[in-house]
Amino acid sequence: MITQRFTSLAFTGFSRAFTLVAVVAMLALAGCKSSEVSSSDFVDDIVPADELYNQALSSMDAGNLRRAQKKLEQLDKQHPYSEYSRKALIMQTFISYRQQKYEETAQFGKRYVSLYPGDRDAAYAQYLVGMAYHRQIPEVTRDQTITARAYNAMNNLVERYPESEYVEDAKAKMRYARDQIAGKEMVTGRYYMERREFQAAINRFRYVVEKFQDTRHIEEALARMTEAYYSIGLANEAQAAAAVLGHNFPDSQWYADSLKLLRTGGLEPREDPKSWLAAISRNLSKRS
Repeated sequence: MITQRFTSLAFTGFSRAFTLVAVVAMLALAGCKSSEVSSSDFVDDIVPADELYNQALSSMDAGNLRRAQKKLEQLDKQHPYSEYSRKALIMQTFISYRQQKYEETAQFGKRYVSLYPGDRDAAYAQYLVGMAYHRQIPEVTRDQTITARAYNAMNNLVERYPESEYVEDAKAKMRYARDQIAGKEMVTGRYYMERREFQAAINRFRYVVEKFQDTRHIEEALARMTEAYYSIGLANEAQAAAAVLGHNFPDSQWYADSLKLLRTGGLEPREDPKSWLAAISRNLSKRS
């Protein structure tokens, strides 16, 4: 009886253990099956390019620029070599500019010009690059690196797309940028004048006179050079600078002040044909 009872209990235990193992195995298999990953899980649902583009247009018309940008990004990702991708890129450039995201504007615009240099919208893309930099031009007392970028971008537009409708405005923006860069040099030159570091000041004013003759700072630069040369005893140079100023801007208050300064030392403006300023005077005469 004892042996029979033991045998019965052992069989029952084995049966239960087998059943438990089977259940666990089935659950494991079910779990593995449910956790299988398909390649489709990594692929976005492909939406037709024209549909994405029209959705972006609708969002832009509704004033939802963020949603429009997302649709355009999706379009570029799903249809990178399509005609709609090209349209999306120029629209992304415009939207970034509208959102005042100027770094992104420059990036999109440069990419467009690089990919489609002969396209009808390339000039517009280049113009937006220039405007992105132009909008970031700082005060004249600060570093003017971004101003130089604005000038170069607009200059690229003028040179590469001379028939573009944006050329006239680009030229105006170039004049503004040059005036700003020259203004920064003048600020620095005045600073050196106040510290009586006359040679350093002369270097700044000379740079303006040589490189920025078409800006409004040319008269003051010549007058400041007259003053700086006079202060360190270089009478001939002071007279030559004043002569250039008087020859080209005879009614300028800067000339009147320079003339008064020279006469305190018994000097008069006098041109020097051997001076580098003689060439400057000829260039200025051609401009007038």
